Amino acid sequence: MRDFLILKLHGPMQAWGEHTFEGLRPSANFPTRSGMLGLLGACLGITRNDREQLQQLADSVGMAVRIDERSITRKDGTSWTSRIVKITDYHTVKNAREDYTGLKKHDTIQTWREYLYDAEFTVAIWKLTNGHINLDALEKAIKRPYFTPYLGRRSCPLARPLFEARLEASDILEALKEVPPRGGTIYSDEKIGDRMKRVRDVPLIHQPRQFAGRNLYIHGGDHVSE
Repeated sequence: MRDFLILKLHGPMQAWGEHTFEGLRPSANFPTRSGMLGLLGACLGITRNDREQLQQLADSVGMAVRIDERSITRKDGTSWTSRIVKITDYHTVKNAREDYTGLKKHDTIQTWREYLYDAEFTVAIWKLTNGHINLDALEKAIKRPYFTPYLGRRSCPLARPLFEARLEASDILEALKEVPPRGGTIYSDEKIGDRMKRVRDVPLIHQPRQFAGRNLYIHGGDHVSE
């Protein structure tokens, strides 16, 4: 049996950044590894410039994210499945980075930022073999975070506490089956099926704003027969 820490990511808005400059700030459709490491680091009280502890955290945890399928029952007894909505917010930003499309100084620029509405995720976290940070420390920090956690951006507050459960299971799929709503597509660091996608969301701790690639393994989804 293996030990898993289960988190719930619920909020009116979420934003899990992909590759970007200041002008266009897209969001992935589910939490990225870099975003989750940032959230866990905030709970632990790791500052952005503490590269040694950030690297220790990155080397300590594996994770799987489930996009939760929520069934909502109407008053007449019929039901429907809630879907994630992605919206784009337009505003202006002063003192943008100088590398925004050839800007030579910190001008005020236009910016478009994506957000996820009606999104709920369940995240399973496990300790990697040679990791220095264990699940006991993570659980304690998640229950009483040092810095205020948020769902990708500071404008995206939590709608409920992060901690959901600490449980033992034979593997990732069995662990997530223990946590309602149970339905949904799962994206995992560890192999859980034959489908795979390549993503680039592994932060290079000693090269700020640079990311390496990784394989994500996929289980479930509307197009998969059960």
